[in-house]
Amino acid sequence: MSGHNKWSTIKHKKGAADAKRGKIFTKLIKEITVAAKLGGGDPDGNPRLRTAIDKAKGENMPKDNVERAIKKGVGGMEGVNYEETTYEGYGPGGTAVLVEVMTDNRNRTVSDVRSTFSKCNGNMGETGCVSWLFDKKGLLVFPKATDFDKLFEAAIEAGADDVTDEEEQYEVLTDPSAFHQVKTALEAAGFKAESAEITMIPQTMVKLDGKNAENMLKLMDRLEDNDDVQNVYANFDISAEDMEKMM
Repeated sequence: MSGHNKWSTIKHKKGAADAKRGKIFTKLIKEITVAAKLGGGDPDGNPRLRTAIDKAKGENMPKDNVERAIKKGVGGMEGVNYEETTYEGYGPGGTAVLVEVMTDNRNRTVSDVRSTFSKCNGNMGETGCVSWLFDKKGLLVFPKATDFDKLFEAAIEAGADDVTDEEEQYEVLTDPSAFHQVKTALEAAGFKAESAEITMIPQTMVKLDGKNAENMLKLMDRLEDNDDVQNVYANFDISAEDMEKMM
């Protein structure tokens, strides 16, 4: 299981996701707006927009908020010019970290991100220093109550790359281009995903404990708390028990 997924699972259990719902909505609205601006307001012809809308629905964002964000994007977003970029760096213990941002002030954002790395015993690196350690994949997560054999058969038939049995869930991995095709097929077959997203999956993991684990969780939390940061991915492996003790 990728560190990012385990991190998300623990946060959800602790209720941190609910506590930060307003911040989550802000980031999703930004993503929907930019996706609509770049690819049009029709989700059927704009996969990025469709993914953002699905994620917003998963977070129970009101429909009116979604529609306003689309209209704002299609309308041209006068006065706002968001720039998308990815920063790379090293976290505690030599972990690899990718930070996807969407900002209207690159100087402010890069300064904030660099400072966050430094305060948590990490450091920013050059472009390309760790991105090669991650693969872009579609990821659908299902509860353990799901019939694994039936899920496996339906997912592979729909075009998924793999279905894995993780500690607390089943994960279906797809090529990004096949993500919506697989998601739609599984929904039609009666499978309900707990989460579904295009994400970055680490190829190797770095096991952390003690102070390094504590600093890693602080780094993830502080980066995600930045309004300009859309997503954070890392290849840390911390036991669920240790994570719960530190949260």
